[in-house]
Amino acid sequence: MAVISYHASHEQFSPRHLLSLVCMAERAGFDAIHASDHFHPWSKRQGQSGFTLSWIGAAMQATLLPFSMVCTPGQRLHPAIVAQAVATLAEMFPGRFALELGSGEALNESITGDPWPSKQHRNERLKESYHIIKQLLKGKEVTFRGHIHVDHAKLYTLPQLPPLLLCAAISEQTTAWVATFADGLLTTAGEVNGIRKKMQIFRNNGGEGKPVYIQFAFSYAGTEKEALEGAYDQWRSNLLSTDRLANLSRVEQFDNAAKSVTIEDVKNSIPVYTDMTALREQLHTYAQLGVDEIILHNVNRMQELFIEDYKMSHRP
Repeated sequence: MAVISYHASHEQFSPRHLLSLVCMAERAGFDAIHASDHFHPWSKRQGQSGFTLSWIGAAMQATLLPFSMVCTPGQRLHPAIVAQAVATLAEMFPGRFALELGSGEALNESITGDPWPSKQHRNERLKESYHIIKQLLKGKEVTFRGHIHVDHAKLYTLPQLPPLLLCAAISEQTTAWVATFADGLLTTAGEVNGIRKKMQIFRNNGGEGKPVYIQFAFSYAGTEKEALEGAYDQWRSNLLSTDRLANLSRVEQFDNAAKSVTIEDVKNSIPVYTDMTALREQLHTYAQLGVDEIILHNVNRMQELFIEDYKMSHRP
């Protein structure tokens, strides 16, 4: 059976609100918690940007569930500092933490004032960061010169069980590439055959036996109208192409670019659910693919309704 994880969206909700939501999700029967990591939200309507690495220790102390989070080392976050944070969390909460590394978006990373590099450069930087973090978590002293510079770094607080370092990939090409080194794959949910194909590509290129997580974005509400309007309000900026999502650097640019997105576009792009039975049927279909974890992201603001209905659907 796949682990069912609740997604804590830091660009949409304040850290205090998210803390209450993950506690509620634990009581509702979710198996795990997953968190985003943003410096800026995707739109002014979302309106939040709590620092996940500050929040996650409190959230893990408040619950007993395993946690994972997205992280983009290399520009905004130096991989040696990421390794130190990860080691601390994994030492405090053994066996409960995993990290998913990504190449990042200009929206979050360009705050450093450094030029926003090409996709190839970002991928090379991601791989370097992975190996730096991996070596530091093994207790090695690391000196490195590449896109990333590290000078005689060594962690003295180490976890007994080093956490998994998965990598995020959306395209088939990137999936094949991260399979050669990552501990696992995080990808987006969507059409079943597309997921199946990416899983096979991952396995064929070095990912055999490694975990696969999929993140499923949808809108759940009491009525279809509420679900569509909630998705349109909160998530229409995310319907832009992957290239534009990665390269726009300011919240206002996302809001301007999304002006042409209609509620009909949202209806055609984001699955809508008004009862838990239909959602669970979709989750069962995904689970049949053999994925290890399904991360549920209800993209609207009606989180309490969603979590409560999930809890009710657990009852005999």
